[in-house]
Amino acid sequence: MYYEIYGSGKPLVLIHGGGSSILFDFKEVIERLQYQFQLIGIDLQNHGRSEHRDIPETFVQDAHDVVALLAELNIDRASFWGFSNGGSTVMQIGYRYPEVAENLVVASAFYKRSGMMDGFFESMQEATLESMPEPLKINFLHLNPDFSKLENMFDKDSKRMQTFQDWEDEVLTSIQSPTLFISGDKDVMKPEHTVAMWRLVEGSQMMILPGVHGAYMMADFEGYVDKNKIDFTVQEVEKFLHKNPENK
Repeated sequence: MYYEIYGSGKPLVLIHGGGSSILFDFKEVIERLQYQFQLIGIDLQNHGRSEHRDIPETFVQDAHDVVALLAELNIDRASFWGFSNGGSTVMQIGYRYPEVAENLVVASAFYKRSGMMDGFFESMQEATLESMPEPLKINFLHLNPDFSKLENMFDKDSKRMQTFQDWEDEVLTSIQSPTLFISGDKDVMKPEHTVAMWRLVEGSQMMILPGVHGAYMMADFEGYVDKNKIDFTVQEVEKFLHKNPENK
């Protein structure tokens, strides 16, 4: 797996969303936090500069992959910030690897099909490579100019969504790490779903901000960067991470 490390200090692992890569999702975050933490950005299997494997993508497999990479880096414990599919992976890390998970930032994630906007999974059944957002395609081919690998990533990302089965509430109620949920009020998951996850993780915090999927932490698909909103998000995440005595 390909990874990049920025800065020094307590480790904060950055896990991107479907079809994406480290800098596509976390460029703005890295610019703001690289002097406060050791940031470890990871390209998940079949994404960015990481290798491609002929096995299905699942959030559980991604959790195993991330923790295995941290073991290779001799990192026993870290905080995690996951966006979109990466946020669902972070919840699996918190559930399956409590000894590793110091703090969890779960941004624009879901754990039940009913939590996504109406029609989302129906549209995924009909998804084609042509329907993939152009900025994501351009980003992938910039990092890996092999069109067959782009097709492979799209196929595996699509099948992950098409075959997704609801998680039991136990996945969330078992999480012991301090957790912050973030989403947009016009996100691809319903605000009510973010509230439901917040209620399940004891002692967790929640922040729902104006805007579409990820606009509170990255450029939107039109390339617009709302710097003030991203500043606010990152400041709130930093405050949350420093609330845990282990991160002081």
